[in-house]
Amino acid sequence: MIIHVIQRGETLWQLANRYGVSISQIIAANELPNADRLVIGQAIIIPVAARQHRVQAGETLWGIAQSYGVSSEAIIQANRITNPSAINPGMILYIPARTHTVQPGESLEQIARRYGTTVQELMRTNQIQNPNLITPGMVLTIPFAKPVIDVNAYTINYGEEGARDVREVGEHLTYVTPFVYTMRADGSIDSINDEPIIQAARADRIVPMMSITNFTARNPGSRLASTILSSTELQNRLLTNVLNTMREKGYRGLNIDFENVFPADRERYNQFLQRAVDRLHPEGYFVSTALAPKTSSEQTGLLYEAHDYAAHGRIADFVILMTYEWGYRLGPPQSISPLNQIRRVLDYAVSVIPRNKIFMGFQLYARDWLLPHVQGREAETFDMQEAVRRAVRYNAVIQYDQTSQTPFYRYVDEQGRNHEVWFEDARSAQAKFDTVKEYGLRGISYWVLGYPFPQNWTLLEDNFRIRKL
Repeated sequence: MIIHVIQRGETLWQLANRYGVSISQIIAANELPNADRLVIGQAIIIPVAARQHRVQAGETLWGIAQSYGVSSEAIIQANRITNPSAINPGMILYIPARTHTVQPGESLEQIARRYGTTVQELMRTNQIQNPNLITPGMVLTIPFAKPVIDVNAYTINYGEEGARDVREVGEHLTYVTPFVYTMRADGSIDSINDEPIIQAARADRIVPMMSITNFTARNPGSRLASTILSSTELQNRLLTNVLNTMREKGYRGLNIDFENVFPADRERYNQFLQRAVDRLHPEGYFVSTALAPKTSSEQTGLLYEAHDYAAHGRIADFVILMTYEWGYRLGPPQSISPLNQIRRVLDYAVSVIPRNKIFMGFQLYARDWLLPHVQGREAETFDMQEAVRRAVRYNAVIQYDQTSQTPFYRYVDEQGRNHEVWFEDARSAQAKFDTVKEYGLRGISYWVLGYPFPQNWTLLEDNFRIRKL
């Protein structure tokens, strides 16, 4: 896949002709909400067998070609390069995919093994319906090498609605986590209607992960956490209730999301995590935690101080970094998941937590703030498709903030009010995927299903092989 940013006057017909694909393929890859109207700055996925590469300082054409397993000549031809020694940092190169001509007696399985890919990837890339019907002379496109990652997604919708959310993107998930079982001061937990979600997960080979927390929308849960963490008896009762629920419902692991924990309870929280692991591991269950986005061990604040990155990394099977919500719904307009801030969190996290235990958080929603911003006034939250529709409706020009690697735009509504919208698009998604690869992380965790973002799932599949357990 490559990403094209719409310039003034461009049409889908022009893009289709330029890149040698059909208009319907472009519409399908992006699920364009309004195919007849594009806006300046809109990022469009072009479904071609190619990658984009931004040249870094010190890179050579030969080295780039080697990293992608293609020839220098193929890159030169694809980019019409006249002087191969004069590639400059920041330059965008199109990297064409390799091809293979089927020889007599070859099978897809043999070809997949030769190039380090899978039969399924070959079939998907070449739109092959029956792997037994390949014939000598056929030219197959070889998929780019992809790292294998785990993908988790939280869902806040229950019952059949939550199950639909899972089914829509289930092929891209390793885990799904219904949010959330809230604990009580006596060690009991509230029940949720998660059975349809778990059934949908099993049907698509997704591991259901139970989540417990101490907070609600109305209560930060600090005192509740302190009550539980101060009593071994209450902790044991809580864990017994968790185990009973996991056995009854068919969960395979636990995600512990204690937030707003008093700093004085930091070590008690660590001890609870160890107690949870000691109880759950012998039963065959894994334990993960959700961590606030810290940039150092000394970071102060109720969200951060009791989250001991090093201890969680040592005790838990994996951790989910909640690297989102800088653009808070009650705060001023800004990127919700700014990559510059995410990288600061990752720099600290990988210094104390094994990389193969880290999931990077990624939000699936956009926000619209009224301007001028009034502290405490809530921004409107919606999906990325609506963000594009709104840009089209108000003829907004989409801009891209290079620091946060996030798109945004401003518009004036029918009442003459000014708005600022921050969202995610193909460019920002690709930048986050590149970051996961760069840091060698275990995977990605989405917050939260129920907000359509077709470009994300298209690019996720193009960048990674998703582990199914």
